[in-house]
Amino acid sequence: MKKILFAMGCLLAVCLIFSCGKKEEAEQTIKLGVAGAHSGDLASYGLPSVNAAKLVVEKINANGGVLGQQVELLIEDDVCKPEVAGNTATKLISDGVDVVMGHICSGATKAALGIYKEANVVAMSPSATNPDLTLSGDYPNFFRTIPHDAKQAELQVKFATQTLKVKNVVILHDKGDYGKSQAELAKKYFEEAGVNVLLFEGVTPGAVDYSAIVTKLERQQPDLVVWGGYHPEASKIVTLMRKQRMDTLFIGADGVKDETFIKVAGEYAEGVYATGPKDISDNPMAKMAKEEHQKEFGSDPGAFFDAAYAATQALLNAIEKAGSTDYDKVVNALRTEYVETPLGKIRFDENGDATGIGFSVYKVTNGRFIEEK
Repeated sequence: MKKILFAMGCLLAVCLIFSCGKKEEAEQTIKLGVAGAHSGDLASYGLPSVNAAKLVVEKINANGGVLGQQVELLIEDDVCKPEVAGNTATKLISDGVDVVMGHICSGATKAALGIYKEANVVAMSPSATNPDLTLSGDYPNFFRTIPHDAKQAELQVKFATQTLKVKNVVILHDKGDYGKSQAELAKKYFEEAGVNVLLFEGVTPGAVDYSAIVTKLERQQPDLVVWGGYHPEASKIVTLMRKQRMDTLFIGADGVKDETFIKVAGEYAEGVYATGPKDISDNPMAKMAKEEHQKEFGSDPGAFFDAAYAATQALLNAIEKAGSTDYDKVVNALRTEYVETPLGKIRFDENGDATGIGFSVYKVTNGRFIEEK
């Protein structure tokens, strides 16, 4: 009898081990991190990326997931601050993240990339445009679905000199990794084009009053003010300029091309130029993604939504094509396998930049950013 009971006990133990193993296997997920500004002044950049990831993942999970596993979102807020982004990256690594879609701002992205690199985790940003993030070779684990700032600065200078016919410019920046780098590139290309850079100066981001710098602008009387940085400061500077009856042309980059800039600057936003990702509204997948957002969230998507949608697709497609979450295999798949996205059919070059995408110039007209043809 004891032998029978012992045998039954062993059989039960084996069954329990087998059952637990099956349960553990069933509970395995592909963990996709989504890191960026989800609160604070720059949340209008980060929240559309969260929404994009949710929409892509919901659809993929409904179709069986990736490699037969469901995709789990790990969403972390870095407030677009480098000093927070390191902790955000560490938290995602400790939570077992497989790949990361983010970060949003260049400074925060740079602060996190070394941590991901150490852990052999791929990160892909829909919006971090600092050229060195890919071109330096320091971060082979980094990819992005937006062109870098050298392309953006070249376009700004070409438009300013050939279309606006400017001869004298003032270049301002916010002293950050994104804004200052962008401004330095613009300065380089303007000077090469024979344009006079009357003033090149950084301002303190988040300041309440920019009247001192606007007074300097007024004294310089440039044909164009070039801004390197994000929309909160740009909206304040433009508003002060217009209230001072300065009708000087103003151009920013993708950090300005956001509906929040128009909401904050109001009537003073009219006529402001900004470069940003090309208009893809005719792309069938872009139309579909926009409709998905409207249905799910009751509004039009915001800045970098399409690039974030594409980044999420690209990361999960690479895992599927690689047959695993192995770092080297995923990196190889990103560089060799094309994926259809709202941005078009893309893959990534040896630096980590997406192929087949670019920038356009936009102008605020009747309260909307309209692409210049």
